[in-house]
Amino acid sequence: MIIYFRTKKLQKLCSYRKEAEKHLGTKKAEKLLQRMMQLSAAANLQEISHLPPSRCHELSGDRRGQISVDLEHPYRLLFIPSNNPRPIKKDGGLDWSKVTEIEIIEIEDTH
Repeated sequence: MIIYFRTKKLQKLCSYRKEAEKHLGTKKAEKLLQRMMQLSAAANLQEISHLPPSRCHELSGDRRGQISVDLEHPYRLLFIPSNNPRPIKKDGGLDWSKVTEIEIIEIEDTH
């Protein structure tokens, strides 16, 4: 997938181990970099949803439209689809098989 970042700071955090460890600690940094490799290697979002430990899922409520993957509990990597137009199925849901571009928006404890 093609990955964009909301900020340069977030891009640096998600791209460099030393930066990630400095801000997140060793375990979270390791999981973040693993997730970034998985997202980069995937052709589309549907491939990520089949990886059991990632718990890739759409959020609801005030985070509707955002997608989350687990890092180290309770932290998650949050992103949004960046395809234009947004790939929608006939039933109105997001077509994960056609999401080939995402924007990383934050690393957050959503609970």
